[in-house]
Amino acid sequence: MDAVVDVRREADAAKFAPVVRPSREDAEAAVRTLLLWAGDDPNREGLLDTPKRVVKAYEELYRGYREDPAEVLDRVFEEVEGYGSIVLVRDIPFFSHCEHHMVPFVGKAHIAYYPSAGVVGLSKLARLVDVYARRLQTQESLTAQIVNAIEDHLKPRGVAVLIEAEHMCMSMRGVQKSGVSTLTSEFTGVFREDPAEQARFMMMVKGAR
Repeated sequence: MDAVVDVRREADAAKFAPVVRPSREDAEAAVRTLLLWAGDDPNREGLLDTPKRVVKAYEELYRGYREDPAEVLDRVFEEVEGYGSIVLVRDIPFFSHCEHHMVPFVGKAHIAYYPSAGVVGLSKLARLVDVYARRLQTQESLTAQIVNAIEDHLKPRGVAVLIEAEHMCMSMRGVQKSGVSTLTSEFTGVFREDPAEQARFMMMVKGAR
């Protein structure tokens, strides 16, 4: 049975309209069509269960569409003994899929913020990265979405996000140049206003390894 699902994807604070989700049977039929288009036989032994496996994998790879960043950041700890300096979680691994070619890009995210009313558990920032990474993405949008979510739900004095990733759409196809990294960054509040804070963030991210 078709179901209406809320995509929940945020882009410049605008919500995508709900979309009609095809049935599992429709999705599996689409995979069989792609196998035929690629030049293989979906009825041969090795591919018989591939459509089911692909659809099941998609539920995991793109589970971010069913997750809400507000729920991830809903618990704020205010009893931090007056701590108000930088909080940095670096080297958060992630994988996502390019929305242009639907092939992976893989990398690390580094997130820092200056708390105002409190802090969140450190694992929440890693979970927030996954909420947005497990959707069809561009690296630029992923960076902005993480920043906007922290701004909206934590109201910090500033946020800094740096993402570095390798895109398979560049290494597996097209120019086929492997090992090339793409870096994107976004700053708000004190990080945007004070270049020294940006430098401090970058020094902490790229410091002792």
